[in-house]
Amino acid sequence: MPRQRRLERIIKVVLRAGITTSSICLFAGLVLSLAGGAGTIAGLLLHAGVVVLLATPVARVIVSIIEYVNARDRAFAALTAIVLIELMASVVAALVFNRRF
Repeated sequence: MPRQRRLERIIKVVLRAGITTSSICLFAGLVLSLAGGAGTIAGLLLHAGVVVLLATPVARVIVSIIEYVNARDRAFAALTAIVLIELMASVVAALVFNRRF
């Protein structure tokens, strides 16, 4: 049971860090955008906030894989790796099929 608690603690930290970082970037970008100054910086902050928000679940899956491998739980490591592959495939598909020609 201690390994499970450790995994939960690490995932909690990863998710909290991702949400906090994303929120700070989005808030700062919104404030700069509404203030009318630093348009490029505001846009970069808004994009960074969205990217961090989207990357947070991926980071959670990667942390889970690492912890399952460390615990020598091959079944869960393999299943979680499949989830990661599916996430990456969806990103690639979105990038490939969403191009504007």
